[in-house]
Amino acid sequence: MKQTHLKPSFVEFIPDSLEDGVLYISERFRTCSHNCCCGCGEEVVLPLSSAEWQLSRDGDAVSIWPSVGNWNYACQSHYVIRWNRVLWAGSMTAHQIKRVKQRDEAALRAQVRSDNAARNREKLGDANAVAQASQAGKAGGDARPGAPRRQTLWARILSLLGFGSNE
Repeated sequence: MKQTHLKPSFVEFIPDSLEDGVLYISERFRTCSHNCCCGCGEEVVLPLSSAEWQLSRDGDAVSIWPSVGNWNYACQSHYVIRWNRVLWAGSMTAHQIKRVKQRDEAALRAQVRSDNAARNREKLGDANAVAQASQAGKAGGDARPGAPRRQTLWARILSLLGFGSNE
């Protein structure tokens, strides 16, 4: 039976068997699942990310954007979930579906590149901070860029006795 509404159910894990008319939402695993709203029985999985689908909440009502296009299923149903309501969208031609898939794949690739770049910046920042702290520890100063280097007490004593460099 064609659905006109979906009831949100917030869960940690998506159940093995889905009930018709229920949108299962796992915020922990950033995914939503439901049986296709056309009634064909196919399980629809919507990964939540800035490159795929976004979930918004307004009290007990949820919305999913962009639209759900079940292009890989025989039904090829197309709808939007807005404030728990299923708003049916028009069918699309094969050419339109191909263009949407290409755009979605490009957006996902861009998101992965952006996420990887952010992780690399974090790693580089962590590595730089460790190196600066290590350098500061050797010199006895702080790790701030441009901070004056200070010798440790022991390095100064050795230097005064002629056993170390005089920095």
